[in-house]
Amino acid sequence: MSESTKSFNQLGLSEHLLATLSELNFTAPTSVQEQAIPLVLEGKDVLAGAQTGTGKTAAFGLPIIQRLIETKDNVIPNPKLVRALVLVPTRELAQQVFDNLTSYAKGTDIKVVVAYGGVSMKVQTDNLRGGADILVATPGRLIDHMFTRNIMLSQTEVLVLDEADRMLDMGFMPDIKRILSRMNEVRQTLFFSATFDNKIKAIAHRMMQKPSEIQVTPKNSTAETVTQMVYPVDKSRKSELLAYLIGSKNWQQVLVFTKTKQGTDALVKELKLDGIKAASINGDKSQGARQKALDDFKSGKVRALIATDVAARGIDIQQLEQVVNYDMPFKAEDYVHRIGRTGRAGN
Repeated sequence: MSESTKSFNQLGLSEHLLATLSELNFTAPTSVQEQAIPLVLEGKDVLAGAQTGTGKTAAFGLPIIQRLIETKDNVIPNPKLVRALVLVPTRELAQQVFDNLTSYAKGTDIKVVVAYGGVSMKVQTDNLRGGADILVATPGRLIDHMFTRNIMLSQTEVLVLDEADRMLDMGFMPDIKRILSRMNEVRQTLFFSATFDNKIKAIAHRMMQKPSEIQVTPKNSTAETVTQMVYPVDKSRKSELLAYLIGSKNWQQVLVFTKTKQGTDALVKELKLDGIKAASINGDKSQGARQKALDDFKSGKVRALIATDVAARGIDIQQLEQVVNYDMPFKAEDYVHRIGRTGRAGN
C-alpha cells in the first residue's frame, strides 16, 4: 500500500469530514483514496482495481457521505428509501464496512444500516424503518428485505459493489441482476475489485456509464507491505511445522487458510494437541459461532484462527502480522485476497 503525496484537504472533502479523519488518526490518503475521492465527489462512475487492505472503504465512503449531506434537502422523504447501497459478498465484510462508514459519518445526520443473513430479520427491519441514507448488505439478505417490502431502491442514488470479483466467484450474479432490475438506471455506480479479468470488466461496463478507471496496483498483484516466505515441507508434517513456527517465533496472532471446511476443524485439533489455542471459522458454522471465534482471536484468547477463503472474507484485524497459506489456493486472485489480511492500510 502506497501513500499519496497529497493530503486529504486537497481532495475536496468538507471541513467536518477532515476533522473526523483527524480524530480517526488518518494521516495521508492512500493511492486509491487520492484517485477515487475526487471522482466520486464529481458524481462519476468509477471502476477501481484495488486490493484488500488499500483503504477502499474510505475511498468510496467519505465522498458518498459528503454528497448525501449536500443533497439531502433535495430528497423527497420516503420511509423506505435507500439513498446509497453498498453490496458486499459476506457477513463479516458487511459488518466491517458498516463499522467504518458509521465512524466516518459520526456527527452527521447520515443514517447507516447493515443487513446480512444468519441473524434475525426483525432487528434489521426495525433499523430500516424510516429508510436509510446508506445500506450495507449482502445480496441474499437484501433480496429478503426487497421481498418483504422493507426497502425501496427505485430512487437509490449510488450503488457500490465492493469486492465485486468475490461476489461473482461466489455465484451472486443472478441476485445482483435481480437487485439492479429494481433500481433506477440514472445512478452513480462504483465497482471495486481486487482482481480483474475480461469477464469482470465486461459485467462492470454493462452496469456503468462511461466509468473512470483506476488501477492502483499491478493487475492481480500482492500488496507492497507484505513480506512473503516459503517453507518446503512434506504434507504429513505441515501441522507439525505450523505448530513449531507459532511456538518458536512466538506468533501471538496468526490467520491460517485451508482449502476445506473439514480441514479447518482438523487443524484446530492438531494445534490444540501441541498446546496452541486455536479456533476455526467456516461456512458450516453459525454466525454466532463464527463471531465468537473471531472475537476470541481479536482479544488474544486464541493464537491461531483457521479459516476457509469464503469464511475469512471481510475479516479486519488491526496489526495482524502473520497469514499462513496452509493449503495453497487454486486461483492467484485468492492468494491476493488472503495475504491482504496483513499489510492493511488501517483505514
